[in-house]
Amino acid sequence: MDNLQYPVRFSVDYPDRPLDRVTTFLRIIVALPILAVLGTVSAGAWDWSSDSGAMSGGAGAAGMLFFAPLLMIVFRQKYPRWWFDWNLELQRFSNRVGAYLALMDDRYPSTDDAQSVHLDYAYPDATRDLNRWLPLVKWLLVIPHVVVLVVLNVAAVLSVVVAWFTILVTGRYPRGLFGFVEGVFRWNNRVIGYAVTLVTDTYPPFRLAD
Repeated sequence: MDNLQYPVRFSVDYPDRPLDRVTTFLRIIVALPILAVLGTVSAGAWDWSSDSGAMSGGAGAAGMLFFAPLLMIVFRQKYPRWWFDWNLELQRFSNRVGAYLALMDDRYPSTDDAQSVHLDYAYPDATRDLNRWLPLVKWLLVIPHVVVLVVLNVAAVLSVVVAWFTILVTGRYPRGLFGFVEGVFRWNNRVIGYAVTLVTDTYPPFRLAD
């Protein structure tokens, strides 16, 4: 598996140009409106959907549909396309906001355009690509990843603080720090794709790189 690209693909274009020092200095304040938008669409909700007359309910897990796809995969071996599209687009939007907060781009996050942040994964054929019982235990299987990500996310926050000072002085994001923060984003997205949005049964690799 180490020699193959993981099904959940993530990257951020490196800003090989001077970054805006003013918006960098005020990034948390400037980001408040888009954070409010993200908070609104990410609010947990209970949704009902009808598929061939059968009703199924699903609660939003941080805005992403989790229980509904889980139940459909387990009991019907199906993953409704609109649920998949919602999860993917919300995850893309969340990552654009996250990358903006991490100073990786000084363009204000778009609600629909990819900009410099790229996240993609293929729509799964639930009967062919997904084990119907695995979603029930994925939360347990990713515990080692969660432990590692706690440490990596703290390190990423510290890296962003260092990058903040560096951008204010030089106008540039240190490429090494950028690559590390990008890798932490990538790792988080792989675990989410495996255990939350349930789009792949391929176990996430323990690595930052593609």
